Amino acid sequence: MSRQPNDNNKSGEMDQELLKIREDISGVDQKLLELLNQRAKLSLRVGEIKSESSESVFKPFREKDVLNSLLEKNPGPIPNDHLQAIYREILSSSRSLQKPQKVVYLGPEGTFSYFAGLHYLGNAAEFQPRTDLEDIFQAVRKEEADLGIIPLENSLQGTVGQSLDLFLKFDVHIQAEVFCRITHSLLSTTNRLEDIQVVYSHPQALQQCTSWLRANLPNAGIVPVESTAAAANRLQNGENEAAIAHPALGENLGLSVLQQGIEDLPENWTRFLIIGPTPPPPGNRDKTSLVFTLPDKPGSLANVLNPLAREGVNMKKLESRPLRSEKWKYVFFTDVECDLSREEYAQLMQSLSDTCHTLRILGSYPNGPYLDVTKI
Repeated sequence: MSRQPNDNNKSGEMDQELLKIREDISGVDQKLLELLNQRAKLSLRVGEIKSESSESVFKPFREKDVLNSLLEKNPGPIPNDHLQAIYREILSSSRSLQKPQKVVYLGPEGTFSYFAGLHYLGNAAEFQPRTDLEDIFQAVRKEEADLGIIPLENSLQGTVGQSLDLFLKFDVHIQAEVFCRITHSLLSTTNRLEDIQVVYSHPQALQQCTSWLRANLPNAGIVPVESTAAAANRLQNGENEAAIAHPALGENLGLSVLQQGIEDLPENWTRFLIIGPTPPPPGNRDKTSLVFTLPDKPGSLANVLNPLAREGVNMKKLESRPLRSEKWKYVFFTDVECDLSREEYAQLMQSLSDTCHTLRILGSYPNGPYLDVTKI
């Protein structure tokens, strides 16, 4: 059937309109490029000024204010989550221009700690894997790294006890927090679920997928390994094996994704902390983390909790851990919803210091964002 004259005219008009739109987009891109480089020059100047001091280039409170301000002013149609993702990379580039940042995390590349850092700190940071959590704390304490990423607690499995214990061993400071949605996928070199004989993963990931494994792979051997990424990398050496890991590793390693979202409960979130060698700079702090020990006498804990309550301070977390140096002695970790470093809390802090055997502020920092790190 031949094209009618009206159809030809309409098609020609559409082609002309598309050409004009593409020209307009190219013009906008040119303006964006000029503005981004103008912003980069300003960031370089900030870096020159900061180089004369020991001030950190990572300012989570400042970055939070920038992002919140942009989201409040965003008229659309660009979605807020797209805008956030774009500006996290802009902020990451700005930090890197001021001073290259080394960030250590629990490796190898592809763990949820890695993706948490990538989503929150951006691609411009230099991510360096470490073999265990103690290596991360040690690298930050020795200032071999600018920042470290550690998992603190999971919404289903609770606190990572080793992370709390290491705060007692190393004098590091909490700079920020980030909450990341965790989802697990079953990866394999085979395309058939019924061929799987062994499943590898981190113990916590295996626990979070217990019901699915029982229902779908009841006869498969379950083998815990040091990380989800290590589990995925292990598949290169064998057949009829699978790993529970981040779905992006399937594409990265050439593995089949047999099943996505195999965690037993969908609302699976992990809270990660960003730690640094020095206290965070002043700013918009929403939360303070403390560690303290108490005299062994009745009412000691109440003498901490009651003053906080009288001051209207809301406690978000309270957990005790065995004090390794003394048997049957305990250390307490707590999060409160305020900045205890402010002058208005000076009297309260003095009261707590008098009550506690030891008291240490781990950091005051902004409330962290909730990021879906499963989308890569």
